[in-house]
Amino acid sequence: MMDLVTSWVAAGGLLGVFGLMFLENIFPPIPSEVIMPLAGFAAARGEMSLTGAILAGVLGTLAGNAAWFEAARAFGTGRTRALVARFGGWIGIRATDIDEGEAALRKYGPWAVFLGRMMPGIRTLISVPAGLIEMPRRIFYALTTLGTVIWVGGLALLGWVLEEQYTAIAAYVDPLSKPLLVLAGLLILWWVWRAWRRK
Repeated sequence: MMDLVTSWVAAGGLLGVFGLMFLENIFPPIPSEVIMPLAGFAAARGEMSLTGAILAGVLGTLAGNAAWFEAARAFGTGRTRALVARFGGWIGIRATDIDEGEAALRKYGPWAVFLGRMMPGIRTLISVPAGLIEMPRRIFYALTTLGTVIWVGGLALLGWVLEEQYTAIAAYVDPLSKPLLVLAGLLILWWVWRAWRRK
């Protein structure tokens, strides 16, 4: 099973890594905790460049965050909150998620953008309140880039290192792979159903 999933990531190449990481930051189809270690794993097996995989992951993440940040800046607080209230359920974002991001910004200041890059659930959403308060672009993009390089690079390097332990990992993962695939499918269906119910 690990061979199959890794081959999917490798088949998409660096553009595939970029696209998956972009989508992960727009709405969460597959988390970066899955994408980047598999990219590192594929790189360790010679199916792509490790440096290229990290760069593609970083650029995809920055593009996704830039989309949220710039949209929030352009629409302003009132229109952004209205759009989230109306359509946010379709992509898994609630008004309370924006509130949590704003609370993190109030507590940690601009460094919340940096720390948020390494926190599940906050990673994408921190860009919206940062745009709403019109954080200076140079600060937002500098801290987003710094946090993203650490997070994405660390995950890819983890996959690179674990490739040496492939046999041991496969022995544990392969017996669980089919039930996990079924569970993942059910979770995706539940997420779509929940989004539909919210709408």
